[in-house]
Amino acid sequence: MSHILKDVIRNLSVDCVIFGFENHSLEVLLIKRARKPSIGRWALPGGFIKKEELVDDAANRILQETTGIKNIYMEEVAIFDKVDRYPKWRVFTLGYFALISPEKYLITTGIDTKEVKWFKISDLPKLPFDHQDIFNTSLEKLRTRVRYRPIGFELLPKKFTLPQLQKLYEVVLGKKLDKRNFRKKISGMNLIINTNEIDIKNKRKATLYMFDKKNYNKLKREGFIFEL
Repeated sequence: MSHILKDVIRNLSVDCVIFGFENHSLEVLLIKRARKPSIGRWALPGGFIKKEELVDDAANRILQETTGIKNIYMEEVAIFDKVDRYPKWRVFTLGYFALISPEKYLITTGIDTKEVKWFKISDLPKLPFDHQDIFNTSLEKLRTRVRYRPIGFELLPKKFTLPQLQKLYEVVLGKKLDKRNFRKKISGMNLIINTNEIDIKNKRKATLYMFDKKNYNKLKREGFIFEL
């Protein structure tokens, strides 16, 4: 173990809650640990920060090493510092959440990882350490952020339908939204582009849209505030 930890800060780590949206459900990506402590348990992807590494760089590296995921939206959540959160010695961890559309990524096992799997947020296994606290805090932060920043589009495929978009916000916020009001708000923001294509997988032949990130950045510079 000593040779593995010689280049890292032994009492500072990163743990990440990776949210995905698939089959009308909000899900979280967990890894099955291949190393003690809690070997064989489902847990959040995480690891120690290297001595000369920036925190955001560490978070991205750890995700890629444990799940194969890279270049995704990530946001710092909080510092978790319970004295007994790690059984071997005192470890502080920086919690992050990340957002991806599962269909865009090939998830793979990596360092210290036996298996990688998506779980519905309503059906999580018992998590080790304080990972349940990290998940709960990350979910609450996501629910706040998604109402004031258009980060929800990170969870959707490149082309999506309005029913998909509404269902996403409903499962993230945990409540039913009025269809008419939701579409009125979304249309009024000028943040989605009609592709003039039809979702042939949808029985109702719904129209496909895309998020207009370029226009959003332009509007933001002009003082536009996203609020849903």
